[in-house]
Amino acid sequence: MRLFIYVVIFFAFFDLFAQLPIMSTYAVSLGASPFIAGLAVGMYSLSNTFGNVISGIFSDRKGPFAILVIGLLSTSITLFTYTAVDGPYILLVVRFLHGLAAGLTVPAAFTYLANRTEAAKRGKGAALSGAFVGLAAILGPAYGAVYTSRNDVPATMSLTGTMILLIGIAAFWVLRKTSIKKEKTVKSSISVMDIVKNSGLIRSFSGAFFLMFSQGVLAYMLPFKVERLGLDPQLTGLLLSTFGISAILVFLLPINRIFDAAKPIYTLIAGFTVMGASLFFLSAATTELSLYASMCSYGLGFALLFPSINSILIDSTNTSSRGRSYGYFYAFFSIGVVAGSSITGALALSPNQGFIVSGLLLLAASLLNILTSRK
Repeated sequence: MRLFIYVVIFFAFFDLFAQLPIMSTYAVSLGASPFIAGLAVGMYSLSNTFGNVISGIFSDRKGPFAILVIGLLSTSITLFTYTAVDGPYILLVVRFLHGLAAGLTVPAAFTYLANRTEAAKRGKGAALSGAFVGLAAILGPAYGAVYTSRNDVPATMSLTGTMILLIGIAAFWVLRKTSIKKEKTVKSSISVMDIVKNSGLIRSFSGAFFLMFSQGVLAYMLPFKVERLGLDPQLTGLLLSTFGISAILVFLLPINRIFDAAKPIYTLIAGFTVMGASLFFLSAATTELSLYASMCSYGLGFALLFPSINSILIDSTNTSSRGRSYGYFYAFFSIGVVAGSSITGALALSPNQGFIVSGLLLLAASLLNILTSRK
C-alpha cells in the first residue's frame, strides 16, 4: 500500500512539473498579454492553495481515502478540459479548476503515508517520498517539453489526464480496503492559535515556504542566468535535472538513515544552510562547471530539508489533526513558489541579485532555527 501511495505522490507532482516549460508559451500562443500569461501560470498555484486546505480539513473529518480518490479523478477531468480552451480567459478558468482539483491530492496522500509509518522510520519514509518528488521534477519537465514539441499542449494534458485517471481508478480499489481499518480517533481541529503555539508546526510551515520560495526564484531566474552567460538555453533543463538527481541520491542511498538517526531540527538547519550557501555560489558562478557544482550542492540541501520539515510536522501532530496540518503545509508550498518568482520579478532583480536575496532568506531561517532550537 505504501508503495502505491508513493506512486500517487509521483504522478501528483509529475502533473505539476510537466506544466512548467509549456504553460507560459501556450498562453501567449492563445493571444494572452504578458500579464495574462503570467497570471495563467500563477493561477494554478493560487487555487492549489485552496485545494490543499480543503483536502486537509476533509482528510481529518472523513479520512484521506475519499478526498484522495476525488482529487485524482477530478484532476484528470480538468486535464481533459484543456482541449476546449480557445482563448486566454478560458485558459484562466481551466487553470483555476486544475489547481483546485490537484490541490486535493497531495495532502491526503501524505496524510495516508504519515498515519501508516512507524514513528522511528518517519524520517526515512519522508526521504523516500522526497525521492519520488525529485523523480517527478526530473521526468515531468522533459516529458512536457518533448511531447508538446511533437504534438500540442492539449494533447500533453490529455495524456497526463489519462495516466492520472488510471491511478485514480486503481486508488479506489487498492486503498478502500485500508480505509475500512481506519482507527477511531478523537475529532480535533487545528486553528491559527494552535499553529502559533506549536513551534514544530511553525518550523515545518516556514520551512515549506522558504524551500519553495527558493524554488520559485530558481525556476524564474536560472534561464536568465544561463542566457546572460551566453550558454546553450537547454542547459537550464540539465541543471534542474542535476539538482533532482543529487537530491534523489541522498534520498535513496544508505545515507538516508541520517533522517532517523539525527533529530530533524539538525538536518533542517543543515538543509537551510547548504541551500543558502549554494545560491550564493550560484550567483557567483561564471562557468558551466560551476553552475553544475552549485546545483549539486543545492540538491543536497533540498534533500536534507524536505524530509526534515515532514518529520517535524509528523512529530508535532496526531492522526486526528495531521490531515489539516498537511493541507496548510502544502498551501505554504504553493504560496512560496508564487512569492519567490513574483517578488523577485516585481523588484526587477537581476539573476544574481535574486539568488543572493533568496540565499540570505534561507541563511536567516537557518540562524533563526539555531537560536530557537534550544528553547
